[in-house]
Amino acid sequence: QVHLVESGGGLVQAGGSLRLSCAAPGLTFSNYDMGWFRQAPGKGREFVAAVSWSGSSTDYVDSVKGRFTISRDNAKDTVYLQMNSLKPEDTAVYYCAANFRSVVVSRSPDAYDYWGQGTQVTVSS
Repeated sequence: QVHLVESGGGLVQAGGSLRLSCAAPGLTFSNYDMGWFRQAPGKGREFVAAVSWSGSSTDYVDSVKGRFTISRDNAKDTVYLQMNSLKPEDTAVYYCAANFRSVVVSRSPDAYDYWGQGTQVTVSS
């Protein structure tokens, strides 16, 4: 059974940084595109970033471009989200997700097969 396990969330002041990690034991990790999504209270799940199965392609929502970086280490079955210059509006529960390799990484939550339990990120002003 596949479990995605996020870690690295927490409370940080505006302008600070956090690095989220998502481990994927039980998944043939190198066969999957990996994505990060977030959900703020009272809002729907929002695409944040994705990386292709090979690591050669990435995609970001406009609001995080230049501040967040997604990367993966296929040897460690882990995907990362480095978040810099954090803003209060980045406050949300962050989820990682896995989608069997596709031609183009997807922004749609419906495309993803496996999800983690989420990690809370809170940015204070």
